[in-house]
Amino acid sequence: MRCSWVVVSLVAVSITASAARPGRAEDLRRTAIVRAVESQRDAVVNIHGQKFVSPSDDDEGGELRRVNGMGTGVVVDPRGYVVTNYHVVEGVRRIEVTLANGRTTSATLVSHDPRTDLAVIKIASETPLPVITIGTSSDLMIGETVLALGNAYGYEHTVTRGIISALHRNVEVSRTQRYDDLIQTDASINPGNSGGPLLNINGEVIGINVAVRAGAQGIGFAIPIDRVLDVASSLLSVERVDHTWHGIVARPDGSRGAVVEAVRGESPAASVGVRAGDVIVRVGDVPVARQFDIERALLGRKAGDSVPVTVVRAGAEECISLPLFAMRRDAVPIDVRCWRELGLRVEPLPAPTVQKLQSRYRGGLTVTSVRPGGPANEQGIREGDILVGLHIWETVAIDNLVYILDKADEEHLNPIKFYVLRGRETLFGHLVSETVTR
Repeated sequence: MRCSWVVVSLVAVSITASAARPGRAEDLRRTAIVRAVESQRDAVVNIHGQKFVSPSDDDEGGELRRVNGMGTGVVVDPRGYVVTNYHVVEGVRRIEVTLANGRTTSATLVSHDPRTDLAVIKIASETPLPVITIGTSSDLMIGETVLALGNAYGYEHTVTRGIISALHRNVEVSRTQRYDDLIQTDASINPGNSGGPLLNINGEVIGINVAVRAGAQGIGFAIPIDRVLDVASSLLSVERVDHTWHGIVARPDGSRGAVVEAVRGESPAASVGVRAGDVIVRVGDVPVARQFDIERALLGRKAGDSVPVTVVRAGAEECISLPLFAMRRDAVPIDVRCWRELGLRVEPLPAPTVQKLQSRYRGGLTVTSVRPGGPANEQGIREGDILVGLHIWETVAIDNLVYILDKADEEHLNPIKFYVLRGRETLFGHLVSETVTR
């Protein structure tokens, strides 16, 4: 009897140890990488569609052929708004999207920006979709671990791991497409990964995968997420999508929210007392960290609607009821105003690119075209110059031009002093604006 009790006791101990071992092993297997992928996988979609392309970039007269395009996208709003690369959906007649749960649905192209190769599409979904967790690309470290998710070669939701190999890379992939200020990574990025997220170890998207160096292993590139969101703010602006407006120009302010940089004259925001320096922390029920969140929170609302906006002013929270106005029928888009009044076209340039030339500037607008005989042309402004200021204001974003041109009209500032960066040298002069009645 004594022996049997000893045996039973030993068996009991063995069973207990065996039962405990899998639990510890499971904890070890669920690494930070596993958790990052699990937390974001449902917010990544696979994009499919057919389009016609020429045989090669050099054979412009060649016969078009049908190809099956594929790519990836990230959900940035639960209503189904997705950010992807424009080349993924360019020319696609019917965009089909496969969600993480395997369901396939259609999508429509909302807006796009060929220069930065970014686009926003809208998925048809009756239920709210999981949204990607947004990080920042302002504090990236060379050597830190990153993860790429995407539709690599049509293999949906493929995950690859690597590190950040370099920052601020400028890449020319064709005669018509150039990317500035990219993240370089050795995470495997393959055809089909375009438009998908590059995640950090915390599961935050820090870039949108865009290109791979042909014939090279371990060289892939992503657009920094801060740049992506600046462009997406324009692509999803209520002015562009809903033809309403609010008049707020804001920038990220760390963990506090979005600080108001400017308020357009005679705008809805100006009418209710929103002013520069206010920190917006919430619009409706959407927490705000950047301009993109403001646009997203107001998207889909009608002219005449009022939305509660929570701001921090002098250390105290205040709630302001912000109305939305319909855009005036005679309102002129800023790119048209800039061409007519100043005689130039501009595009935003990443701050690091500008600061490498001249560290005192926070950013600028690169001149892409100059109208012959226009004010800019008369002052010797050239394509490739970087517009860094007008009068007393910096020109970091397109919205800055809206504020400045409105202010110039109100205060009769004509001519208006300009500052451009050419190489490492700052040049200035005076533009005689060809004012257009709006």
